[in-house]
Amino acid sequence: MDESLRSLSMDYLNLLINGQAFSDVTFSVEGQLVHAHKCILAARSLFFRKFFCGPAEQPDPRLVGPTLSPRGGGHGHGQVIPVNSVGYEVFMLLLQFLYSGQVSIVPQKHEARPNCGERGCWHTHCSSAVDLALDTLSAARSFGVEQLVLLTQKQLASMVEKASIEDVMKVLIASRKQDMHQLWTTCSHLVAKSGLPPEVLAKHLPIDVVAKIEELRLKSSLARRHLIAHPHPDLGLPSPQVAVDQDKIRRMRRALDSSDVELVKLMVMGEGLNLDEALALHYAVENCSREVVKALLELGAADVNYPAGPAGKTPLHMAAEMVSPDMVAVLLDHHADPNVRTVDGVTPLDILRSLTSDFLFKGAVP
Repeated sequence: MDESLRSLSMDYLNLLINGQAFSDVTFSVEGQLVHAHKCILAARSLFFRKFFCGPAEQPDPRLVGPTLSPRGGGHGHGQVIPVNSVGYEVFMLLLQFLYSGQVSIVPQKHEARPNCGERGCWHTHCSSAVDLALDTLSAARSFGVEQLVLLTQKQLASMVEKASIEDVMKVLIASRKQDMHQLWTTCSHLVAKSGLPPEVLAKHLPIDVVAKIEELRLKSSLARRHLIAHPHPDLGLPSPQVAVDQDKIRRMRRALDSSDVELVKLMVMGEGLNLDEALALHYAVENCSREVVKALLELGAADVNYPAGPAGKTPLHMAAEMVSPDMVAVLLDHHADPNVRTVDGVTPLDILRSLTSDFLFKGAVP
């Protein structure tokens, strides 16, 4: 029965969407004619309801919709209404949603697309896919289709997790303009983690947004330092020895700060210091020089892929987030795994690829 209903529904949609035979309104979008039905558009969109039913001399001042003309209630079947601010592809996606209540905003996989030079791209998070979603979001807001706004926002939130940092910044700006707080939060944290210096961010983002990104970075840095100074009990520190272990960690950190890796070696051999539980590599990557990290690795007493904290980040995750190519290189030289995943499923390679651009890591990312 369900299959029969789905088949019947598809028959209706194929007949109605852009079907000239039974349409009573025609739009012109980028030189192409699009046929539709006033009753469906008016029932599903406040903008179209006002457009078709409202008097021409009293347009609704609350509407910030795309330019359509002529206005008024006297649109005859033979009239063509130009749509000036929405592209053909986006307009057809909008119609599909209005008619069916569902739509796929992702471009067809392997299809040649603008802003995507990768052959065989699946267009799940490339620049072309992000641009299409942003254009659809803007159109959905303009035509008053809030359900499509929510659907597109959800799609963008998924895309930005793997998109390039340039595309994340585009979505960040759009989410700010559209007052989409959840999407704004997601994108702002991703930009903060990218490690791009403020002078680079200022070329792409308003100065007040750059200031907010720097605030997030400061809070994140303080949280990481707290984690390193006070390791989580789940990391394996037996509770009766917490005070002794904390003293070892403090002395180890002082030794690393003064580049005294030999002292750390003596602590490992003579006091049984566990470098992994003490997060020695994580601390050194964040606070010490490349030479100290290399010497620490050459002791052979630390797991270069040890996951730390609730997120399960390895030293390579931290180096990638810090945008430190020298630190990334020394970790990779000592067999750090670029494909190990955090609890959220993010790999160091994902982070590095998201930072690849004309001004950062050019040609340095595998």
